[in-house]
Amino acid sequence: MARRIRRSIGPLDLRSQAILRAVIEDYVGTAVPVGSQALVERYRLGVSSATVRNVLAELELEGFLTHPHTSAGRIPTDEGYRWYVESIIDSALMPDVNQLMIRHQFGQVEFASEQWFRLAASTIASLTRAAGLATPAKPAAARVRRLDLVSLNDRLASLVIILREGSIKQSLVTLETSEDQTDLTVVAGVMNELLAGRTAAQAETALRLLDPQLPHVGLIGRVGERIVRTLRDYDTESVEEVFSDGLLNVMGAPEFAQSEKLRRVFSALENRAYLGQLVGRVAASGAVSVFIGHENIAPDMREVALVLAPYGRPGHAVGVVGVLGPTRLAYSEAIGTVRFVSGLMNELVDHLYD
Repeated sequence: MARRIRRSIGPLDLRSQAILRAVIEDYVGTAVPVGSQALVERYRLGVSSATVRNVLAELELEGFLTHPHTSAGRIPTDEGYRWYVESIIDSALMPDVNQLMIRHQFGQVEFASEQWFRLAASTIASLTRAAGLATPAKPAAARVRRLDLVSLNDRLASLVIILREGSIKQSLVTLETSEDQTDLTVVAGVMNELLAGRTAAQAETALRLLDPQLPHVGLIGRVGERIVRTLRDYDTESVEEVFSDGLLNVMGAPEFAQSEKLRRVFSALENRAYLGQLVGRVAASGAVSVFIGHENIAPDMREVALVLAPYGRPGHAVGVVGVLGPTRLAYSEAIGTVRFVSGLMNELVDHLYD
């Protein structure tokens, strides 16, 4: 898994801290290597350009900065960004006006639905100008919240299963005898009473105890088998799905002028085992986690930063929301946004259990 580097702010004196912070914030905003003269002109550092040059050289020797061969200016290293993140991670908050706006947006979408995750990803993307990510809160054992049967013709129906955490599963059911929508509605009502709130194992037990004289018992049994199989398949997945938005934001960054490089990044995120490990690690931390450049173990992720936070209920269902962007990321905005959205998602999940 990702190696999180922690370095005390202590070893750097206040002047070095101020100059390092200025380099990072200037480079994040401009994507242009930062020289001493630019720092003196743009920031009130209270020292000469020569002094700034000396401090920049020291910071480079310490591993916080480097410089491209074609430029006299400096850019932050992964360790420089790590120092910066550690200095702001506890104080980075979202402005109140943005909090109110997001709460209002979530109040307009259907409760416990895919719209939650799509809205979380799009909200994060728009506020951070990077890519927003969200995974549904996934339990160790899924439970049925509601199901519907919809007639497509007299021998085919669509089975729609809504899981307690909001995910929707759909499949086709072949009918052995002609059934109209009235019959299917009756069957769905019986199955909702029988299976609502149950896991795959509990549903299987309930189906074995069905009264053989029950109307439509054959159809109930076939649909029940399909539901149990769907739940078991879902339970074997480490991560159900990744909702993302803002890909164009990242494509616009000069670091990703080569689209192939960005394609490899998203291919790495589509690796369910890798993402499952990330989700597990972030969930265990219970807080915002930041993975910068080489702290990402996947080789294709070495030029990006991930800011992730868990939401849900440990032991019941956990998902993550987050930001993906170049290591030249506006970390304060990203951390504040992810922290607030994950807290809001926690509130929404609490309603499902309470």
